[in-house]
Amino acid sequence: MTNMNDQAIPNFIPTGEATAWLPVPGGLPPIKVIGTPTIRGGLDAMCIKQAINTRLSPGVTEVVLNPDAHGGYGAPIGCVMVSPSHIYPGPVGVDIKCSMSLLQLDAPADAVIDKPTRRALIDAILERTPTGPGRGQRQAKKGRYVDATLGRRVVTEGASEGVLRELGVPTEWALRCEDSHHVGHDETADALHKRLELLTREARQYQVFADKMRQLGSYGGGNHFGECEVVQVEPTQRERAAVFGLRDGHVAFLSHCGSRGWGALLADGQFKAMQQKFAKWGIPLPGGDRHMVHAPLGTQEANDYLDDMALGANFATVNHMLINALVLDAFQEVLPGIKGSLVYFISHNIARREVVNKSLAWVHRKGATRAFPAGHHALAGGPFEKAGHPILLPGNPKDGSSVMVAEEGAKFSCYSVNHGAGRAMSRTAASKTLNQREVDESLLRADIMTNCRQYPIDEAPKAYKDFNEVIKSVTQAGLASEVARLKATFVIKDGDKADD
Repeated sequence: MTNMNDQAIPNFIPTGEATAWLPVPGGLPPIKVIGTPTIRGGLDAMCIKQAINTRLSPGVTEVVLNPDAHGGYGAPIGCVMVSPSHIYPGPVGVDIKCSMSLLQLDAPADAVIDKPTRRALIDAILERTPTGPGRGQRQAKKGRYVDATLGRRVVTEGASEGVLRELGVPTEWALRCEDSHHVGHDETADALHKRLELLTREARQYQVFADKMRQLGSYGGGNHFGECEVVQVEPTQRERAAVFGLRDGHVAFLSHCGSRGWGALLADGQFKAMQQKFAKWGIPLPGGDRHMVHAPLGTQEANDYLDDMALGANFATVNHMLINALVLDAFQEVLPGIKGSLVYFISHNIARREVVNKSLAWVHRKGATRAFPAGHHALAGGPFEKAGHPILLPGNPKDGSSVMVAEEGAKFSCYSVNHGAGRAMSRTAASKTLNQREVDESLLRADIMTNCRQYPIDEAPKAYKDFNEVIKSVTQAGLASEVARLKATFVIKDGDKADD
């Protein structure tokens, strides 16, 4: 069997229709692989190498490869890594708490059927939510300005009632967040205030912080997007769809973005700080990979990372809440009287402290999505206790995206699933091999509008794995079931380099 680089890959040991073991040296428990034979055959050599290196790293007790897995920095994108004793920045990623959110509108699909209406909506959204790296509310005529004072509250409080009120975001949306706020290493907000004070003590650093806060309410570049959808609920899943707040045959809006320049700044600082410590102390890097630096829990280095991750995650949470409020404003301008409610907000670049095999451990999800089924203890008392929470998986504009829900079998994958389709080719390969005209014409034939003169070729549907095969892997593995498919009517993208 060969991968897309025509390099031999290790033999998988199939354990089911869409599950397998990937053996690792040293007699350690193998890596769990989720994917049909087709998906497994497409896993690239770098992904396999990084997965094995991740499994062999200090303190790591479990690694899962999801069907969207592909090579990244340090750990593969599309993997889950568990450690009860260490924290790793690499298996979280550069874009801390890169996430998905879904806004359900009460407008029927017919409301966005004509092109002039869709073009007006695209323009109205762009007047409020800029796209691209480094851009913020200064470029948005109808955005909401966030100064450094409010920014401090955002990164230390997350989606608190006070922050949401000041930004004009419905406060009840906080109940529809995977995590509405994050605290510091000692489980207090005080730790975040102290860490932020340290990070912004110098005037220059404070100005950098103030500039990053102005990116609240904006999309990044690359694979980040906003997408207008038509909801198609699976007939057998109407009860769960009702719990989620999904409306069959109605318009919804799906967003993909994260902690923008603020999260990238924090992550880059952590990589550099830990790499310097490794060099100073002569500690060997796992597999010689500088992106696999780590720190034992309880050390100052670990505490600093956990605090920075929380500061970035709080920004990402509020960024999504504000984007959805601005998108709703735009729809209401073009379609007066329309109402909207948040279905869910869920991350796929975060480390969370969870129960794994009856003990607490840090579950690092890098391009992987939490998947708690009905009855899971962490959902007790919340709106999804009896149904399981929504899982938001972006595919591509032509094949659609998916809303899924976890089943009991998700325990096998540390209660995680993929975060989307996953790349089938690198950005460079896509730019060299795909035809720009064919990409643009294929979207036109599918009646999908965009804000781009030319759709970013490295984001073309063919640059990604077969989304239906990815979803098939998840369902055949018994991890989750599809509740609804989302069909794109227009897409908002930026052609610049991705944050993550």
